[in-house]
Amino acid sequence: MKLLHFSWPLLLLITLTACAADRPSPTNSDRPIPTTALITSSPPTTILPATLAPSLSPTTPADLPATPLSHYTLTAVLNYTQHYLAVDEQIHYINRSGETLNELLLVIEPLNYPGVFRLNSLTWQDGRPIQGYTLDGSQMHLPLEQPLPSGASADISLTYELFLPSPVPSPDVRPIPFGYTARQANLVDWYPFIPPYKPGQGWLAHPPGYFGEHLVYDIADFEVNIHLPQEQPTLVIAAAAPGQRDGQWYRYRHEKARNFAWSVSPDYQVRTHSVQGVTISSYFFPFHPQAGEAALNTTAEALTLYSQLYGPYPRSTLSVVEADFLDGMEFDGLFFLSNGFYNIYQGTPGEYLVAIAAHETAHQWFYALVGNDQALEPWLDEALCTYNEKVYYERLHPEALDWWWQYRVLFYEPQGWINRSIYESGGYRAYRDAVYLNGARFFDDLRTTMGDQAFFTFLSKYVNQSAYHIATSKDFFDLLRRSSHQDLSSIFNTYFNNPP
Repeated sequence: MKLLHFSWPLLLLITLTACAADRPSPTNSDRPIPTTALITSSPPTTILPATLAPSLSPTTPADLPATPLSHYTLTAVLNYTQHYLAVDEQIHYINRSGETLNELLLVIEPLNYPGVFRLNSLTWQDGRPIQGYTLDGSQMHLPLEQPLPSGASADISLTYELFLPSPVPSPDVRPIPFGYTARQANLVDWYPFIPPYKPGQGWLAHPPGYFGEHLVYDIADFEVNIHLPQEQPTLVIAAAAPGQRDGQWYRYRHEKARNFAWSVSPDYQVRTHSVQGVTISSYFFPFHPQAGEAALNTTAEALTLYSQLYGPYPRSTLSVVEADFLDGMEFDGLFFLSNGFYNIYQGTPGEYLVAIAAHETAHQWFYALVGNDQALEPWLDEALCTYNEKVYYERLHPEALDWWWQYRVLFYEPQGWINRSIYESGGYRAYRDAVYLNGARFFDDLRTTMGDQAFFTFLSKYVNQSAYHIATSKDFFDLLRRSSHQDLSSIFNTYFNNPP
């Protein structure tokens, strides 16, 4: 996610309202049976020349252990005009925690919105109802009939309905991408999922905050089948993975992923580039062709640069989606950029659309590939991604680097400990200034002290070591100490409360 420093009303150049409508309630017989998805990648339409030549040769991210991953099979029927989704979900959960579990935890984000989530059935694989579960906010605790040893699996089946909300943008709370507007429907964190389990600590699951992200995602495989009934307007799906159309069905596989997000609109225009075997697709509204092209080009440039610095982007596609909500928001294989950035784009690199596209592209490494606890240690992805905006500008658009420093960071004279959580007092401004902006200053000071070669080699090793896992501050600093023989204590004392 990208938190900006200018006033929020600037982003509200286009305000959308939509009226709620009655939603149908299909019976079980209306729900399709999940089918196997066959996925093919779309061919590239445009080649963007790769003109970058960073001096480093990053290592390839370490692969996952041979242990199979948990698997989610999701079959969804969308009534776009009625803002309604019917879902069948099967979860094949594999306990990779290293401990024996006595319960499973489902995080159900739609429960944070009143009247949005309706559970119709919850059973074990053999069809027996799951009994004795409890709800704590958006967290559902499922007692296991027998303890689940490490390496063993459990299967859960759910059917449920989503009556999509239409959130009103507010400068006082975090952006809400889930739901619909007059132009699009965004399905993010739309399905129940099992969060990571940390030995000795428990489930990494947190309540929402007023700002920042709170979810922690384990790596899993996703098979998603989406049905769009024929009587609806012509719809375009932007998804986190390449898909194949099968009549009224759209089928996707998303492997080794944190989540599966998608967006639907009858208005999307689409442009694509292909770089290093990756097809990048920009989805934008018809009145923003120039900005939509800029978002595409920036993402292609940033992806090429970060691939050379930190290791190859691990997917064949990346979707960039213009959004009817404030700010930017990252997901694995897809990110959103607020239409406010498109509205004010004037065709130069020194603009928020460009900076934020570079930031959200960096999240594909620092959030998607290398996970972290976004609630308790948000600096591990947000500070790094903010600093990678600077890396993007100095390598690709040095003429706008001074603009970035002055208007993105230094203008607000940021201060505060960068290792704060999303729940600490002080409000949005204190959180943004500390984690994002002061966090960028930390990484710049660290780089100055270490030197470019050592600094980028360290970050490449960090990605390699932590790929597909949940990284912690301890992981970061343990590797940093092994990667530098210099005394970094003064930098730590400047930016961290209780420095490592």
